[in-house]
Amino acid sequence: PSRGRDNRATLDVPLGPEIGQCCGGRVEVLIRLVDPALAAELVVAEEAEEAHLPHVYIFGGGHVGQALASAVALLPVHAVVIETRAEALEGMPETVETRLTPMPEAIVREAPPGTAFAILTHDHALDFLIVAEALKRGDTAYVGMIGSKTKKATFRSWFLKSADGSEAEFARLVSPIGGDTVKDKRPQVIAALAAAEIMTALVSHNAALSADHQIPHGRVMAG
Repeated sequence: PSRGRDNRATLDVPLGPEIGQCCGGRVEVLIRLVDPALAAELVVAEEAEEAHLPHVYIFGGGHVGQALASAVALLPVHAVVIETRAEALEGMPETVETRLTPMPEAIVREAPPGTAFAILTHDHALDFLIVAEALKRGDTAYVGMIGSKTKKATFRSWFLKSADGSEAEFARLVSPIGGDTVKDKRPQVIAALAAAEIMTALVSHNAALSADHQIPHGRVMAG
């Protein structure tokens, strides 16, 4: 460009043994000189992509909450950590949004459709309030609560008897988060398993929405 040539160049590289790759396929790299107009265009495109990312709300910034925030910060999601304690929000990854509030259950109602909720606060009663709010919504991608089988059973009894919950709503609760196949209670392990579980739920939820939009209600597609 400094010599008056075209301000863009394209590299088309076959991915093969000649460049030390064995995966096959091709990669195309577009190199452009970024002027103010293109810079503004790129910012708009990035903001649009960010706006369409699925949301993951993590309630609780304790050891597992910190680990889970670090895990999902690497994923293509908009992560939000909600806490009642200011000190618990310290040290969160820069790409993770943090919210300090005395009533975290109220934030559940403000979350966008398709949000994944992971509830792991320092207080069982607070967990129950947040989970109940999340299960009342019918548009969530995932509702998970950290805890044991006993905690889940206690929540079920309270949810059905005192929170006007239904068995259908309770059935959508994932607890313990991350499953119980791997018997490891270290925060980083729980976070890795939960992050994979949440990402799987988000992909499945989006796929179901796409299928609903492609097939009109009342019609059956025959193969």
